[in-house]
Amino acid sequence: MNIYQLFVRVFGNKNGAWQPYGTREQNGCGTFNDITDDEIDRLKSLGISHIWLTGVIRHSTSSDYSGIGLKPTNKLITKGLAGSPYSILDYYDVDPDLAAEPKNRMAEFEAAVDRIHKHGLKVIIDLIPNHLAREYKSVCKPDYISDFGVNDDKNVEFSPANNFYYCPNELYVNPIGDTNEYHEFPAKASGNDVFRPNPAINDWYDTVKLNYGVDCRDGSRHFGFVPDTWRKMLNVIRFWCSKCVDGFRVDMAEMVPVEFWRWVIAEVRKDFNIMMIAEIYQPDLYKAYIEAGFDYLYDKVGLYNTLENIYRHGQRAETVTEVWKRLNGLDDNMLRFMENHDEVRLASKHFMKDARNAFPFVAMSALMNKGPFMIYNGQEYGEDADGAAGFSGDDGRTSIFDYVSMKSVLKDDRHSDVYEFYSKLLNFREKNPAIRDGAFYDLMWANPWYSDFDPQYVYAFLRYCEEQKLLIVINFNLNENRKVSVTIPDDAVELAGGCRNEYRVELNPGEVKIVDLLNVRCRDGACIVWRLCEIK
Repeated sequence: MNIYQLFVRVFGNKNGAWQPYGTREQNGCGTFNDITDDEIDRLKSLGISHIWLTGVIRHSTSSDYSGIGLKPTNKLITKGLAGSPYSILDYYDVDPDLAAEPKNRMAEFEAAVDRIHKHGLKVIIDLIPNHLAREYKSVCKPDYISDFGVNDDKNVEFSPANNFYYCPNELYVNPIGDTNEYHEFPAKASGNDVFRPNPAINDWYDTVKLNYGVDCRDGSRHFGFVPDTWRKMLNVIRFWCSKCVDGFRVDMAEMVPVEFWRWVIAEVRKDFNIMMIAEIYQPDLYKAYIEAGFDYLYDKVGLYNTLENIYRHGQRAETVTEVWKRLNGLDDNMLRFMENHDEVRLASKHFMKDARNAFPFVAMSALMNKGPFMIYNGQEYGEDADGAAGFSGDDGRTSIFDYVSMKSVLKDDRHSDVYEFYSKLLNFREKNPAIRDGAFYDLMWANPWYSDFDPQYVYAFLRYCEEQKLLIVINFNLNENRKVSVTIPDDAVELAGGCRNEYRVELNPGEVKIVDLLNVRCRDGACIVWRLCEIK
């Protein structure tokens, strides 16, 4: 699986003259109609198999759609003019920003899903189960479903029958603005587990935490009966499954009890063959969430952070070995990436400064295992997200709160070496069975620091299956060449179909080389079938 995170609001925005804090009318906004047949074909040629449509469900916004009965949310509890796509206003609706004709927004979404499917790609959308907007009120839910919170007992801090957590007899105090400009009584707990009436400016103050039956006071679990929130969320998931989506990327899945996931995934899969990806940052929960039914988990705190530390802090390349060891066999369940909407752009001045500097790190992330790999829209062009769009500031991220476009995407340079790199990499993953389906063998233990090797900067491993055996060697040093002798121990030689025990490999700065061990013709035994990248 090669996943493309497509932030709809930004993806199709062709206005390159956006201004900080600009409105939708001033700065423009992408829509579902911008996901054209030509663009889907481009992504398919790039090697993409799944498109994650980000920001689909209707969320808080300062934009006014009163003409179709959708008022803007209070500016004090809306982050940016566009609003956070993770502050959900209506689980059963599509965001009107994303439609050419806002009143036809659901039909335009369904048409985009249909176009993607007709090209043989699959569709993933966000599911945000942990929290929703402070002004949440569904206008599109089925009549037989009661809205979140309407039957809550607001006089208690916690009840397993409630949908929300409350601060009884206390007024909500917003971290910005006058309390009189937004009234909430009693105050609800904020989305990032802030169980007090006065969240801080860096809290998720625009959202409220959903109650799945876990007592916020002592952590006790109350699942003697199926909590009302469980049933309501099951209806939400079934609704979007009925729209023919193929999977969900579940926002902050770890903040929702694993008992709920075990129950709801089993219930949904009685009727729908759905893929589930969990955003999760606690390794001690990985096994439980896989056993609960999740197919894949974010590998942020493992491989991403390790590769970031290799670049930023000179951490040794050989420490990548600890990543897969700590996973205890869950490698193939990990979703790898080097960019998404939460992370600093690789080409940003706040990170690697040039998209080409990221090549060895991206290749490591993509080639290490057969689990899914993801890129974020604009990554294939080397987007640097330079400049402050508004609420988000100039932090090296493409703003999810503001109306903005991406300069690199507007250039649409499909002949650049950056675009060529991603096209080669993603297609290589898709078309080579050793990468797509094969096993992984870490060679670092057989190539210690005192040998003719350099574990400070060089990482070597095998990917192999019956019909293909590959040796992959990566130089993380962006300034210096490396000439190394890669030792392959006897047990790996047998797995790799009787290859040699040693290969000499010369690496340019930041280069990745792949040796076909079944087709070695060169005299020194290092037949390079593909030179993935060179840093000039």
